[in-house]
Amino acid sequence: MDDTLVDEYLARIGARRPERADLEGLRHLQERHVLSVPFENLGYHLDEQILMDERVLDKIVRQHRGGGCYEVNPAFSFLLQALGYQVEILPGRVFRPGDVYGPAFCHLALRVELDGEAWLVDVGFGRNSRHPLRFDVREAQQDPDGTYQLFDAPGGGIDVHLNGKPLYRLDDRPARLDDFAPTLWWWRTSPDSPFLQDVFCSLRTEDGRITLKGNQLSSAAGKTRSSEELPDDAAVLAAYKTHFGFDLDRLPSAPLAAGATAGVQTG
Repeated sequence: MDDTLVDEYLARIGARRPERADLEGLRHLQERHVLSVPFENLGYHLDEQILMDERVLDKIVRQHRGGGCYEVNPAFSFLLQALGYQVEILPGRVFRPGDVYGPAFCHLALRVELDGEAWLVDVGFGRNSRHPLRFDVREAQQDPDGTYQLFDAPGGGIDVHLNGKPLYRLDDRPARLDDFAPTLWWWRTSPDSPFLQDVFCSLRTEDGRITLKGNQLSSAAGKTRSSEELPDDAAVLAAYKTHFGFDLDRLPSAPLAAGATAGVQTG
């Protein structure tokens, strides 16, 4: 990742270049990423490749798109490494209805080492924290988007909770991006894949969130909530442009009929 692309990435998320690879810079970069790059699955319904290597930077940076954890977290890791941060890839299992965790490698998060301390960095879950979380702290950690808490998981690993509810379980052993290929194939092709059940795009704002799910546009700002059904395809395309900056020439295809896993939060 050359310096020109670093500058483009920083401009994409409205971030300043850190003077050094420190915690202040990491907090700023993660917050700007969360507030600029949507959590979305349009690529799964536009017949696009889902890329985890540096080719994903074209989508995130130059096409001003977003993605799921397999795209935006690797992209962010490339930026952090180019800026001098030490980054590792961690696999995770998403918490599902029925009080169970899903398969291994169904989520991808980052661990950043700074001055002997480890930080959980995640910009690709939809309900991830806005700021880095301390890996070795078990007390509640306050974040602009809620109260997060990390627990030692039975048998090893780390459980991540938000406002008292489990989100996912991380294996604390680093993985390679290639290790996620079989699970990505499943997300991309299986009729049971949650990413194939709905078309969604969601972006955090300073005080809430805006979400487009199919033709349903919803927004939250503080305690105010609103929702509207967009009347036609032209209105949906305009909403992608207005609220997320996407220049789409066609809408994503209709999702599969909802299955048993529909609505499950995934990375």
